[in-house]
Amino acid sequence: MNGREIEAKFYVSDLKRMEASLLELGAQLSRPRVLETNIRFDLPDRSLSAGSRVLRLRQADDIRITYKGKAEIVDGVFSRTELEFSVGDFETARQVLEALGYVQIAVYEKFRTTYELDDTHIMLDELPYGDFVEIEGAGADSIRATATRLELDWEAAVPASYLALFERLCAGSQLDPAKLTFAALNDFRPSADRLNVRPADLRQF
Repeated sequence: MNGREIEAKFYVSDLKRMEASLLELGAQLSRPRVLETNIRFDLPDRSLSAGSRVLRLRQADDIRITYKGKAEIVDGVFSRTELEFSVGDFETARQVLEALGYVQIAVYEKFRTTYELDDTHIMLDELPYGDFVEIEGAGADSIRATATRLELDWEAAVPASYLALFERLCAGSQLDPAKLTFAALNDFRPSADRLNVRPADLRQF
């Protein structure tokens, strides 16, 4: 928002129940469920990754190039510069980035459904290895308030990106950390312990 991404991320055990809770609270669907395909780029020396910066090309119901700066934890939420713009052609955009010297380092997929509640955006994310809720807002107070209304345990917030979690999961396994796709994982669903996270949805269903 306004050139900054301010968010908190939670691993959840029951994404459908989270969606039902949002509807009960009067949240408005702003973006129906869509498959997102993301390509992460870096320079050949991996200097973007080394500096915790992100360059991403995403295809969903639109196509965007996104730059993200190094994240900081501010009042318990992640905050970082986020600059993005729309492009008209996914393949041409990929070729332009490669012509400029960037190289593809990973591809990852997720299904995302987006709701709005008060002044926050709530993303219901289905990753090949598990389900998550992301809450974005203008600041920590509004994000915490929404998390509380959804009965999410704030102490269980995940301080890592989806790719970082996947890299952790790939350590010592046959999984390729450059391919976080549904086909590559082939219905593999690791436990929360394996991901080193815990479900933040407090109610037991």
